[in-house]
Amino acid sequence: MATKQKRILIAEDEKPLAHALELKLGHEGFDVTVVSNGQECLNQLDSQSFDAVLLDLIMPMVDGFQVLEHLQQRETKPAVFVLSNLSQHEDEARVLALGARKFMIKSDTPLTVIVDEMKKV
Repeated sequence: MATKQKRILIAEDEKPLAHALELKLGHEGFDVTVVSNGQECLNQLDSQSFDAVLLDLIMPMVDGFQVLEHLQQRETKPAVFVLSNLSQHEDEARVLALGARKFMIKSDTPLTVIVDEMKKV
């Protein structure tokens, strides 16, 4: 019996990084959807179900903190992994308090580590 493909939503406004993540995760067998701003992220989350979300914090329209706050209102939530250039401890504490599973700094986190985190979901 085939296992269901895990669905991942990538909310990332840096196109090269979003594309690299989409290719890498797609190659690993994930069903990947990419959005480039927070409003599109909310629209996708409200219309479809995802196993995990890779969430940037600084995005146009709606930021990642607002997306996390929106998800807190929901009964069923995907696993959220924050991938950001913000490296302040306050930001990390805030996203974890809002329910994110992990906080990763873009410049310090290789793609392979991100893929490994997604596989744990």
